[in-house]
Amino acid sequence: MTPPRPRNRRLWLSYAGACALAWCLFVLAGSEFDRGLDPFWLAVYQATTMLWAPMLLGVAVWPLAGRLHAGDAGPAATALAHALAALAFSVLWQAGEFAVNATLFGADHAGAVLLAGLLWRSVWGLVVYATIATAFTAVLQARAARSAAIAAAQAESALAKAELSAISGKLNPHFLFNTLNTLIALTRKDPAGAEAALLKFASMLRYVLDTKRGAEDRVLLSDEIDFLRDYLALEALRLGTRLRVDWQLEERVLADELPPLTLQPLVENSILHAVAPRKGGGCVTITARRNALNHGLDLAVADDGPGCEPEALEPRPGQRRGVGLAALRKRFALDYDGQARLRIHTAPGAGFRVDLFIPQV
Repeated sequence: MTPPRPRNRRLWLSYAGACALAWCLFVLAGSEFDRGLDPFWLAVYQATTMLWAPMLLGVAVWPLAGRLHAGDAGPAATALAHALAALAFSVLWQAGEFAVNATLFGADHAGAVLLAGLLWRSVWGLVVYATIATAFTAVLQARAARSAAIAAAQAESALAKAELSAISGKLNPHFLFNTLNTLIALTRKDPAGAEAALLKFASMLRYVLDTKRGAEDRVLLSDEIDFLRDYLALEALRLGTRLRVDWQLEERVLADELPPLTLQPLVENSILHAVAPRKGGGCVTITARRNALNHGLDLAVADDGPGCEPEALEPRPGQRRGVGLAALRKRFALDYDGQARLRIHTAPGAGFRVDLFIPQV
């Protein structure tokens, strides 16, 4: 018989403990301590000679239970196989006890003992086999359930990571497309300004490329803010004094971490809907502070634009507006095990505000 694999060590330790407990209970049941030690030693002898065979045979039930559990046989075939195995278990148990008694006391004595207890030992053989087979099958089913749960969790995690990567892939080209359009416009109107803008664009492009390794990357808030300042400086070359920015940043949160390109889509939406369409422009307020309750990172991007009805934010077939906002909403629904939050506050004439909460380790 092959030795148990390391992953089955706990199983066999439990099996050995159950065998030792059964042996002790058998000894206690047959002992009469008020009559001295002789009945005790007799009980020890009887327990040992009677139980060694089923204890060893029980080990062979494990691979049988494994094959029946892993096979595709129907319930009837499985029940028949267990019934035949139970009969074989009972026969081998009595054959082992007969061999021991024949060796110690001769064949006549062994035959007499076998005939005297044939019926009840046959019944006990079936009961003991059923108990062992049931226990082993329960272990196999528990392992299968645990493996299925782990596989499902891994598949869900892989799906979430793939979806986050797809979301990040949507954010970056969306940003780059708008930036290139701005550079083209500046090249025609202000070559010197276009040169300065190209330098900022090169710095921004390096940031984008450095943070495109995976959806689970994290960057410092200070790096995200530097990237955002370059982006706003580039937009200011196009919008001039119509674009006003109010920075409300706590120094102590600049070392916090967040997914890359978290703030830029929100600021871009504010510029697109609240600043660029209005002759007098508008103000974009960017806030970062420590959450007083759970010490996470609170972020907000707000504008003083026209706002909208909250119902207008619901996605509609064929609608292309708010790609960055929709992607961020889905991103925060998947990331951080659901602990991150994104909330929107808006109403007609009341501007537009997006609040983010990002937990920190």
